[in-house]
Parts: sequence; structure tokens; C-alpha cells
Amino acid sequence: MKKIQQLDRNSVVPLYYQIQQRLLEQIQTGELPVGQALPAAQELAATFGVSLMTARQGIKSLCDLGVLYSRQGKGTFISGMKLEKDFRQVLSFTEEMKARGSRPGSRVLSFEIRTGSREVLEALRLPPGEQIIELRRVRQANALPMGIECSSLPLHLCPDLLETFDPRTSLYKVLAERYGIDMIVADEVAEVGLASREEARLLRISERSPVFTFTRTSYIQSGRPVEYVRATYRGDRYKIVNRLTRLNRALLTSSRPM
Repeated sequence: MKKIQQLDRNSVVPLYYQIQQRLLEQIQTGELPVGQALPAAQELAATFGVSLMTARQGIKSLCDLGVLYSRQGKGTFISGMKLEKDFRQVLSFTEEMKARGSRPGSRVLSFEIRTGSREVLEALRLPPGEQIIELRRVRQANALPMGIECSSLPLHLCPDLLETFDPRTSLYKVLAERYGIDMIVADEVAEVGLASREEARLLRISERSPVFTFTRTSYIQSGRPVEYVRATYRGDRYKIVNRLTRLNRALLTSSRPM
């Protein structure tokens, strides 16, 4: 571990917080790269000249921020900074990751034609019994699993997709370039839940860890729904951001019913 600035013992800032900031600086600059194991608490205590309890407190504070994650029996690892889920833009996972400087990847769980469930058919405004293309993937950033996505598309819009598309790449890109399907607007709902046993296994987190569950219906320019997505993302790796505006008070007053 690179020699780092020693703690200021005369400062009113708690020692554990100073440790947090020193480590955070190394993570942000890449000196402690994503996926690397953090030195053990005993080593950090010796490096900083603090008690084991103080070193552990500094580590825990970074775990609480989602910057570190622990794997039982293996140690504590660098997960990087939390990624923002921005509801103001319609972006694919690939576009989101590239915009944030991360390397996107996918592990395909299934890619098949099937009869749509009632939930999917209603969202896509399709008649009962209609067939869809379903793509289920673990989405990754810098090889770290971030979420599980299940995308459903009407089969008649892209009937040869299974033969022409590599499901490890960007779905939105091939839909736009090959089929002329551009997602313009999306309705997305976010809920908080706990990871199931299967989700925990796929995301490499503990069972019943906090997760975000997203459902999204995407539309083309005409207002026709063309994709329905159910996704589960790690709560320790994501945060939701939005921009809220308040109407002019005069406008609010004038719009009140008489």
C-alpha cells in the first residue's frame, strides 16, 4: 500500500473519518483500483497508528457508503463510488456506464421467444397469447455485477433478433440501427426491496441485502410501447437522483380554483 499522509491527531475531525477520507482519495485516484482487496484492518491500524477498533470504524464507514463491500471469509474489496440512476434521461445500461467512465458488460442468462405474461402484454398493449422476445442478463460495470435486467420486446417488431443480435452487447444500439426503433420516452418506477437467494447469488451480495427494483416501459416517437423491463439493482452500488423544480409562486396562486 502506497505511503499516505498521516492523520492529524490535533484535529477535531475524528480519526476514523480521516482514515475514510485518505482511503477514499486513493480509490478516487485509482491507486486502490476497483476489485482489489483492501488491506486487512490490522494492517491499516498499523499504517495509520490507530487502534484496531478505529481502523474497523473507518472501513465500515466506507462500506456504508457503498465504496467497499465485504465477502465472508475472503476480505473487503473496492467497489468504487455509487453510480447515479438518473430518471431525467432515457439511456441504456451501456450508455449509462460509458457516460460514467465504467466498462459495461453483460452475462446472458436467457435469450428466447416465449408467450408474454399478462404483466408484459398489458404494458406493451399486446393481445393475449402474443409472443415476445425475452432477454435476461446480469449487467456489469468493470466486471462487477450491478443488476439483473429482463427485457421484453414484441416479436413482430424484430422477428430475427435472436439470429442477428449478440446479447452481450447494446440492445438499444441494434434496435435503432437495424430496426429503426428509437426509445424516446420511458415510464420508470423504482421500489426498494430485499435480494432473493437467486438475486443475491447472481449479484454476489448477501441474501436479503437492500436492492432497487425498477420497472420500465419505453416508447417510440408515436407513443407506442416497444419494451418492458423488470430490473433488480444493488442498493450498495446505486443511488437515485432527480431534479425537482418549484413553480413560480404567482403562477401557483393564479392556478388555484375559484
